Amino acid sequence: MKTFVLICICIAGFTAQASAQKQVRKDIRTGNKEYKQEKFTDAEVDYRRALEANARSSDAAYNLGNALYKQGKGQESLEQYQVVTGNETDKSKLSMAWHNTGNVFLASAKDQQGNMNNEALKNSIEAYKKALRIHPKDDETRYNLALAQKLLQDNQDQNQDQDQNQQQQQQQDQQQQQNQNQNQQQEQQQDQQQQNPNEMSRQNADQILDAMMQEEKNTQEKVKAKQMQQQRQRKTEKNW
Repeated sequence: MKTFVLICICIAGFTAQASAQKQVRKDIRTGNKEYKQEKFTDAEVDYRRALEANARSSDAAYNLGNALYKQGKGQESLEQYQVVTGNETDKSKLSMAWHNTGNVFLASAKDQQGNMNNEALKNSIEAYKKALRIHPKDDETRYNLALAQKLLQDNQDQNQDQDQNQQQQQQQDQQQQQNQNQNQQQEQQQDQQQQNPNEMSRQNADQILDAMMQEEKNTQEKVKAKQMQQQRQRKTEKNW
């Protein structure tokens, strides 16, 4: 009796599982149909319903990622591709998941101002490389990889040029500031001289004083020499 009950339970379990798988496939087919009609929001609903029935369905996760990507939900689509790359063993599906992962990073590399994000480009390159390791003959992946590598190289070169230009500009600004400071100092000195035209510097005053003292000394020496000459003349004169 117990054996019979156990068998009945197993049969019921298999039946429920088969019914769930059947519903998953139905939801995926419905989602695929809506996806082709570009009804991406409706397709998202069906793919999510399929994942609720079987959370490990790589087909549902991959297709959901595509539907989310078409709606501009890059981060959410990336999460679904990561589910595939983490669970799937089929090489073809793995290659496609890594390829689309690269597409998500590549699309997010450029912001609204047109600036490129090197980190996103590097992530896209790594994803494309993983896809090519699985499927080396995928020309589309190879093309996207070459594009991402070129964008990264161009952006790095542009950043390097910008850094050099910034350094040159900083040097020019510093030189200009120094010139302005020198001009200000010269103007201040000129203003002080104009405000005190009769004021002599200490050095000039010392020079003038030294010259006057030397002149006075020379005069005194001349006077002494003349006096001595007169005295000698008096001694040599004869009285008549």
